[in-house]
Amino acid sequence: MLVYKIFRRSEWNALRATGASDGAPVDLADGYIHLSTAAQVVETAARHFAQESDLVLVALDADALGPALRWEPSRGGALFPHLYRRLRIEDVVWDKSLPLGAAGHIFPEGLV
Repeated sequence: MLVYKIFRRSEWNALRATGASDGAPVDLADGYIHLSTAAQVVETAARHFAQESDLVLVALDADALGPALRWEPSRGGALFPHLYRRLRIEDVVWDKSLPLGAAGHIFPEGLV
């Protein structure tokens, strides 16, 4: 199963340059990296990145993240994947630009 992280372009570039990331400011404040499932990621983008256009959607293999990935209740009581370690570049299965269109973010075909 894939899980997803939305990065601002500068955060993604920093991860690529250093090979690892502790996440965005919200992740640092909460003590874990916020991730979403395919069913959750559209609402995550709309809620937290509504007016941001230079984003990158990163896919991660949930099983490969091991025990540092925990499923915890969040928005509406739904279980969300939270990563309790640095995200490493080798964790990334694929990355794609997540542009902002007139009706919201434009996700890769087949994801939503």
